Amino acid sequence: MAASIGFIPGTAQAADPVKPAAQAAGAPAFDPTEGVAAGFGTFTSTATGSAQLSIFLSARMSSAHGFELTTSLNRTAPPLDTTIDWGDGTTDTVTASGAWETRTKHTYKKLGEYTIKATVVDPVLGTQDTKEVRVKTLGSEFTPYGPTRLLDTRSGTGAVKGKVQGYSSIRLKVAGNGGIPAGVTAVALNVTAANTTSGGHVSVFASGDTRPTASNINFEAGQTVPNLVIAKVADDGYVELYNGGWEAVDLIADVTGYFGRQEASGYAPQAPARVVDTRYGTGTQRGPVAGQGSFTVKVAQPGATAVALNVTVTNPREAGHLTVHPAGQAAPSTSNVNFTAGQTVANSVIVPVGKDGEITVRNGAWAPSDVIVDLVGTYSTASGGAAYVPVTPVRTIDTRSWPNGPWPTRGYIRQGFSLEQEAWVLNTTVTNTRGTGFLSVAPDPNSSIDYAHGTAVTPERPVSSTLNWTAGKTVANLVQTSAGDYGIVDLWNQGWDAADLVVDIFGYYDNE
Repeated sequence: MAASIGFIPGTAQAADPVKPAAQAAGAPAFDPTEGVAAGFGTFTSTATGSAQLSIFLSARMSSAHGFELTTSLNRTAPPLDTTIDWGDGTTDTVTASGAWETRTKHTYKKLGEYTIKATVVDPVLGTQDTKEVRVKTLGSEFTPYGPTRLLDTRSGTGAVKGKVQGYSSIRLKVAGNGGIPAGVTAVALNVTAANTTSGGHVSVFASGDTRPTASNINFEAGQTVPNLVIAKVADDGYVELYNGGWEAVDLIADVTGYFGRQEASGYAPQAPARVVDTRYGTGTQRGPVAGQGSFTVKVAQPGATAVALNVTVTNPREAGHLTVHPAGQAAPSTSNVNFTAGQTVANSVIVPVGKDGEITVRNGAWAPSDVIVDLVGTYSTASGGAAYVPVTPVRTIDTRSWPNGPWPTRGYIRQGFSLEQEAWVLNTTVTNTRGTGFLSVAPDPNSSIDYAHGTAVTPERPVSSTLNWTAGKTVANLVQTSAGDYGIVDLWNQGWDAADLVVDIFGYYDNE
């Protein structure tokens, strides 16, 4: 049996004080291991007469680095030893008889493709059989790339020039495009909807897959809205970008890295840590970043190749954009955060770091703006990093359908996951907003047993923001969140008015 990952239904929680709240509608459970590899090799028995011996095997993914091998024999007696060669220089021996199945788990130190060979020998009759199965590890590691623009329908980059029509998709080539190799499993894209004339949304998914109900970007007429997307890539190397609005829209996609089944950079999540706040001089000079100005800040230690950030612009004097790029390099033509005068906007960013672990943030507006940067994780070549596993997007929280109403004011919803994973990739959307506020996401310090026994302590209210909203707006942002010690994540409504929260899961990081 493959390990399945279940989601504990999100539970609304008031922060002051903690009190019991309604259970969400049942959140779906799913098995992310989807693929099953099975192999039946050439029969190599040396038996004579009717004394035959045969082994049967199948392999199923059990984790990002691991497989569970099922073996069985066609003989009832006597018990025989089966030697399993995992294809990485290690072996195991199991004993079985008859059609009794034995299940053996193995974790590979390195991602890649392996041939598993199982051999059973009957020393009395002098018979043996060997079967093989070829497997690929489920997990993928990250390779920084760019930032580079792959798609811009305004200029015809990556697609035919012209807007994407309402309720239609365009296909974007990722694998095999430029220096991105064939066979990548997922891609990190900053996707922007521009020149909008009505409301709508954008969904990004593997080409050929059924379009998910999950969305990545929500926009209104006249808005330019970006969001980071970690999208599964189809076997043919393409992703699709779907315009879920009535009217045509321009789409832009900038790549900052990709995931593949080879050793590259593993991920180390952390609780959000504020590394820059120009309002107070944290991490850089105090005061707004000048128009067309920039600052450089160290965000990672040696061995790091990229970082996962949440970047917020606030108090902008006029419309513009922010560009985050490796220190020591010229600013690319890409953007990460787009804003209008007076707007507070946050966006997730994955960006390669310079040789000293530094990044540069450039204010592309002509007038000053304050900038806040929160570090949520690091990609590194050091051992122990987690591999990424993309999944078909699934919706796990939608308070619009909850019987007890929307997301509680100044409270949090706790979302439970299984304990095996290190971090989760979520797309969070806040809608039906009645005032201003911001979302914070952080691991919960309590276990499910603490909550069941009534011994849970009130989590400390986070100071970092994931997304910001104003009354009547629908805002989305990607979140890469640590699962913490107990596999529970809190999603805080840091506003004084109720709102609705939607959470879609796009993948997870696993170091097993």
